[in-house]
Amino acid sequence: MSTLLEDIKAISQLREAQGGKWANINPEHAARMRAQNRFHTGLDIAKYTAKIMRDDMAAYDADTSKYTQSLGCWHGFIGQQKMISIKKHFNTTKRSYLYLSGWMVAALRSEFGPLPDQSMHEKTSVASLIEELYTFLRQADSWELNHLFRDLEEAQKAGDEAKQEELISKIDNHETHVVPIIADIDAGFGNAEATYLLAKKMIEAGACCIQLENQVSDEKQCGHQAGKVTVPHEDFIAKINAVRYAFLELGVDDGIIVARTDSLGAGLTQKIAVTNEPGDLGDQYNSYLDGDVIEKAEDINNGDVVIKQGGKLVKPKRLASGLYQFKEGTGEDRVVLDCITSLQNGADLLWIETEKPHVGQIAAMVNRIREVCPDAKLVYNNSPSFNWTLNFRQQVFDAWEQKGKDVSAYERADLMNEKYDDTELGKVADDWTANFQRDGARDAGIFHHLITLPTYHTAALSTDNLAKGYFGDEGMLAYVAGVQRKEIRQGIATVKHQDMAGSNIGDDHKEFFAGEAALKAGGKDNTMNQF
Repeated sequence: MSTLLEDIKAISQLREAQGGKWANINPEHAARMRAQNRFHTGLDIAKYTAKIMRDDMAAYDADTSKYTQSLGCWHGFIGQQKMISIKKHFNTTKRSYLYLSGWMVAALRSEFGPLPDQSMHEKTSVASLIEELYTFLRQADSWELNHLFRDLEEAQKAGDEAKQEELISKIDNHETHVVPIIADIDAGFGNAEATYLLAKKMIEAGACCIQLENQVSDEKQCGHQAGKVTVPHEDFIAKINAVRYAFLELGVDDGIIVARTDSLGAGLTQKIAVTNEPGDLGDQYNSYLDGDVIEKAEDINNGDVVIKQGGKLVKPKRLASGLYQFKEGTGEDRVVLDCITSLQNGADLLWIETEKPHVGQIAAMVNRIREVCPDAKLVYNNSPSFNWTLNFRQQVFDAWEQKGKDVSAYERADLMNEKYDDTELGKVADDWTANFQRDGARDAGIFHHLITLPTYHTAALSTDNLAKGYFGDEGMLAYVAGVQRKEIRQGIATVKHQDMAGSNIGDDHKEFFAGEAALKAGGKDNTMNQF
């Protein structure tokens, strides 16, 4: 990437070559605009972020303390503010991503109104949200650089050469807010061709990483709800292939595929797998089907299906829906088979949807997978669907009880009770919660931790608090003390909401385009100056 001074020189030469026709073009202004718009297309972004993610995966393989994190987004502004906040507090966006949740798209972005996580929303809304997120992230770059350029102008007016050099260095070494997005394609929204077409749209919008789950597309359920139905491996592999072809067609050669298995909580399948010989992949899938051994022809009723399972004729249990049932207690074995098969057929990362956040449970499955695929790594859903407080208090309770520690002061079924908040057990459980991501990265192969729906909950919580005060006795003080004053004290940029929305950038452009004739919004009467 060229430096600011190199761009100024190159644009100056372009202007001179026009024989005076570009006399109104200021090379410094053009170079400034170029610096503030580093990425021109979604494919530029996908290629750039894929390399970041691949480098992070290699760094994690060398040192498990270098795991990555993200938070789910349902609007571009939410994603933008997350990255601005991360950069403000930690001075870098390194190892920080964004997650695009299909659940939140369904609940908050569908033209049908709020929907459950069942792939009923418009599939193009997923790609549209990716594009929107990157539009806002690019605007965050423009906003931050605009302030640096304004400071540079002041330093130039003051003749402060040292300050100019410092600011030019900051501009040349500016760290973008554009980071990888792990994008949820659900179960592909149809067959393999539909998956391919949607994957292309998502990649063209900027996605370097696509998460695909092994549920039946038209029966898709949220991973933390009942009624999940999985597909045979051959069907899932076809969709993995479809996503890989989409990446390759668009020139994103190192695009990342996350293969998600819902088998731990899925007790049903839509199809019996095709099998050609004992022990092949289809036979392994079918071996987990629940059924009754056929002793004689009379055991077969009209419409029954019969398969060979372990050398015996078996009639799989078929529900009224036409779906087939898996044997009880086979979930973990099916997860391990799913994960190994996915990695051996083109997936890069795994996602195991669990019913609780338990490092030991996750590690037990990952260790089995790593016996075959030593570099297996997970993306893990730190889901708000879990009652984290109750889960970890019960885990501590069980661990203490196993060690023989007296737990008579605690009632296991009632550990969510507020009375336990300041107890020894409550504090230890909070420590375990705080360390969950570090422990999971070290012991359970979790490369990436994400919270799928954080801002769904934070928006509801903050709105509830504001409404309670504003429409109650506090009136305007509820907003002033609960929102604006906190923004000022914490240095949150949105307190100058005009600037955050691009007012200063627009003013500068007006001056570039019209010179002294520009009618600007940021004069002395702009109330933003109160901040």
